[in-house]
Amino acid sequence: MKRALCLLFGIFAGWNFVAAEEKPNLLFIFLDDFGWKDTSYMGSDFYETPHLDKLASEGMVFTNAYSASANCAPARACLLSGQYTPRHKLYNVGTEPRGSAKHRRLEHIPGVADLDKDIRTWAHQLQEAGYRTASMGKWHLSDDPIPYGFDVNVGGSHSGSPPKGYYPPHPRIPSLEDVEEGEYLTDTLNNRADQFIRKNKDTPWVLYLTHFAVHTPLDAKKELVAKYEAKQPGELHNHVEMATMVQNVDDGVGKIVKGLEETGQSDRTIVVFFSDNGGYGPATDMAPLKGYKGTYYEGGIRVPFFVKWPGVVKKEQTVDVPINGVDLYPTFCEMLGADLPEGQIQDGKSLVPLMKGEEWPERALFWHFPAYLQSYGNLTEEQRDPLFRSRPCSVVRKGDWKLLQFFEKGDFELYHLGNDIGETTNLVDSEKEKFAELRDILLQWQKESGADIPVEKNPKFDAEEEKAASEKKASAKNKKKKKAA
Repeated sequence: MKRALCLLFGIFAGWNFVAAEEKPNLLFIFLDDFGWKDTSYMGSDFYETPHLDKLASEGMVFTNAYSASANCAPARACLLSGQYTPRHKLYNVGTEPRGSAKHRRLEHIPGVADLDKDIRTWAHQLQEAGYRTASMGKWHLSDDPIPYGFDVNVGGSHSGSPPKGYYPPHPRIPSLEDVEEGEYLTDTLNNRADQFIRKNKDTPWVLYLTHFAVHTPLDAKKELVAKYEAKQPGELHNHVEMATMVQNVDDGVGKIVKGLEETGQSDRTIVVFFSDNGGYGPATDMAPLKGYKGTYYEGGIRVPFFVKWPGVVKKEQTVDVPINGVDLYPTFCEMLGADLPEGQIQDGKSLVPLMKGEEWPERALFWHFPAYLQSYGNLTEEQRDPLFRSRPCSVVRKGDWKLLQFFEKGDFELYHLGNDIGETTNLVDSEKEKFAELRDILLQWQKESGADIPVEKNPKFDAEEEKAASEKKASAKNKKKKKAA
């Protein structure tokens, strides 16, 4: 009897081991405010990212990858739910109006501050499929990621940035109370990630490594400052503090990759790299893209993205098919063999067929932002207006064509990104048929998705004050430009 029980135990243990071996792990590296060109492989001439570059070369790089929103919280809500903003109603960071009331023509749509706990995330689905799930770093969708399908939480709360910078102490950031004195926050999260990967080497796992970096405050990694102060500035990038933060992220990726290799997990670990929105305008540059974080021009929503999937995705591939953050939900589920939730709308489409080189039909991608984001105060770059990065708007991209609808005045902007990636020439008047086609697609989507359209006039709006403030800011920026020249 004892021999029989031992034999059965051995068989079951073997089955469990085989099951663990067959299931791929998922390392999802999700950065904050990391611009389209902030890696070397995408074109930075100052920042250094050798470890990310190597991972990208070992898989598929997407040059037309988009976040589903131009700022932090709604981008994350779209990512976790697989739904565009009109469905989960998380439109902005918080629900309060942004910018001066005298400059807002419309009453904004406040939306909600937390992701609805009734929404099943991809973490729920992967957890249910037998994965140990961990969220490490910025969460920003509620007080705690655990109810949203995660077994482990390191650092996740409603906080959108380190309150006192990247060096400890870290008040209001849970599970980071015991950080060693002087340990940089990005290092802390990378160290915890490495420990999690090593500890769970015999268990299928999913790690959502969602760094606060490179979000403000721009807090340089002290040991790297001298290196970048001595480095020749690039034509595109030259910000020393940002460069140290970017390298520090990359150094941590190298540490994690080493841990995967030392524990024999590299060949069964999928690595996905993504950013929540465009780069921080005062510190980085997405040229030739127009705009930066918070805008719905390309620089605010187009981001770096690659997938390394050993044995499935071939090395050194580049694809220019437009994809969106909502696509990652069905992609992760298909990659890891998890079911999609019944009765929950998915706006995204699994990217697995695209990764395998299969035919990919053209489709429309959408964005909806019925709120306001005030402008950065220290930019010299031309923007749509000096007072706001974004006013209430909706956007559709289909093929090379992109249409922006602005609700305050009812105006539109149409661009052909294949010919004009910098969105310099509005083609609304010259391409009337294409404008009408995309307008109808966008309006129909707004109706089907239940998009909240701001129409109520703001009684505090002051046209004269708005004009005076715009002229004052424009004048100050022109003076700054001349001084710099």
